[in-house]
Amino acid sequence: MAKRGRPKNPNTVTRLSAREVLVQLEKHEALCATRLDAIEKRLEDGSNKFIRIEQYIWGLYAAIFVTAIAGKLF
Repeated sequence: MAKRGRPKNPNTVTRLSAREVLVQLEKHEALCATRLDAIEKRLEDGSNKFIRIEQYIWGLYAAIFVTAIAGKLF
């Protein structure tokens, strides 16, 4: 037997109870916390790489300076 009335629109928003909203919010917060931890770890790794590159640049400055001084002396 067919149902009477208008068919339901698949885009209709269903109402959620406060408990269902709270459960979804807690899941979302847990996911965001995991993502934030991953982002912070990547930023820390990038910071360490940047420090290493900066040290290489200072080493190059020293090598250029020593080479210039040695060229003038000899």
